[in-house]
Amino acid sequence: MRVLHVVGARPNFIKIAPIMREMARCPQEFEQLLVHTGQHRMCDNMSKVFFEDLELAQPDIYLGVGPVGNGQRMW
Repeated sequence: MRVLHVVGARPNFIKIAPIMREMARCPQEFEQLLVHTGQHRMCDNMSKVFFEDLELAQPDIYLGVGPVGNGQRMW
């Protein structure tokens, strides 16, 4: 089964990390892709530490959407 994890803000990564680790235990059952929307921009150092601390690989896809304020549309 192909699973697409789409996350944007730091709390999303914290929540998805244990799910991705558990699914990684069954690679024959799950093909995982991680998409980072870029909702909240993180500096390179913070991003690196964040992914290391959560033991997450770098996202497969980075959309770079950037922050969106109240009442604004992304597209």
